[in-house]
Amino acid sequence: MHESLELLADSGYQGLSKLHAKSQTPHKKPRKGELSGEQKQSNRELARRRVVVEHVIRSLKIFRILAERYRNRRRRFSLRFNLIAGLYNYELGLG
Repeated sequence: MHESLELLADSGYQGLSKLHAKSQTPHKKPRKGELSGEQKQSNRELARRRVVVEHVIRSLKIFRILAERYRNRRRRFSLRFNLIAGLYNYELGLG
């Protein structure tokens, strides 16, 4: 992975920080303990940033290119994916 990328992950990727310096995962509640107010706030901030990306992925899965196995020519995958992303951006008014 590129060093300048910032990774936002859910709690299933707890060991990711060992592999990538700019990764962020939510804090886990310690056994028989509680999270501090700062940790809870950090988890909320991370969730707010991640939910935007999750909604975009859900929207792209409607086109089935990400939801199922791609069975067409591999060299055309990026072209088709970029066209779908362009349609999505056009609907948002970004294009």
